Amino acid sequence: MKKIVILGGGTGMSSILKGLKHFPVEITAVITVSDSGRSTGKLREEFSTPAVGDTRKVLSNLSLLPEEIKELFEYRFTTYSDLDGHPLGNLFLTAALTKTGSLKTAIEQMSKILDVRHKVLPLSEDYLTLMGETIDGEIIEGEETITKSNKKYKRIFYKETPHVLKEVLEAIREADLVILSMGSIYTSLMPHLICEDVRKAIQKSSAQKMYICNAMTQPGETDNFGVSNHLDIIEQYLGKNCLDVVIASNTIIAKEMLKKYETEEQKDQVKLDYDKIKEHNIELIEADLLTTEDGTIKHDSMKLSSIIFSYLMR
Repeated sequence: MKKIVILGGGTGMSSILKGLKHFPVEITAVITVSDSGRSTGKLREEFSTPAVGDTRKVLSNLSLLPEEIKELFEYRFTTYSDLDGHPLGNLFLTAALTKTGSLKTAIEQMSKILDVRHKVLPLSEDYLTLMGETIDGEIIEGEETITKSNKKYKRIFYKETPHVLKEVLEAIREADLVILSMGSIYTSLMPHLICEDVRKAIQKSSAQKMYICNAMTQPGETDNFGVSNHLDIIEQYLGKNCLDVVIASNTIIAKEMLKKYETEEQKDQVKLDYDKIKEHNIELIEADLLTTEDGTIKHDSMKLSSIIFSYLMR
């Protein structure tokens, strides 16, 4: 069976895994552990642990249990006490992590409970703080602050020295396909690529390397970005000619929906700048990948997974 390694954060990666788990492949999902927002941030500070929120999302989307059970795992308390804002799954994971002393072991236990048939690994067991240096030279601390600052960054780094799990590096070495997931390029993807061990493992791996480009820009961070601009940032870390293929959406979205995103969230659709993509010497796979059925713009997980599987089985 073909082996896929996916690197990313919570929401973008979860969207892929929701569909890909139904295909005959062996998946290893590698999750960032530096999220500092909301429930995850509170638990990190209280227990001095790696972030668990993105891991919770991934486990939920890989689970084969009925939807009502997964919804319970995702249930977020709304109350006047310290429980306010905490999803049940975050508390489960933190309890297992505190008891075992290992996020990797906690994930293995939760995978059994949630009937997850694929492997989920944290990037590291460390308490890691993401840092960003803006193009103006300002240093910003914490993933949540980096996201909310709406600024452009010339450098992302960790406050601490990251120790990447050896299982992560082994999975990359043995993979047939390494996927860099869509999601915030600075807070979901860069936390992997700023680790020298991860970069070297990807560069040396005989696997095909795929990047799935975001559908929408991020306010401040990637304003007016096309697909090629995302590739530029990735190549700053991985070097040129490392990526083999990029998947991007060519969906035509209704003007009213685009206007809503532009005015309410300051987000625009990522442009398919064909000439500049061609300069990267990377295969482009474009398709109608987006859905707006629920009133939001998101990737259709089954369409995207079908394209990934078709590419893998060439």
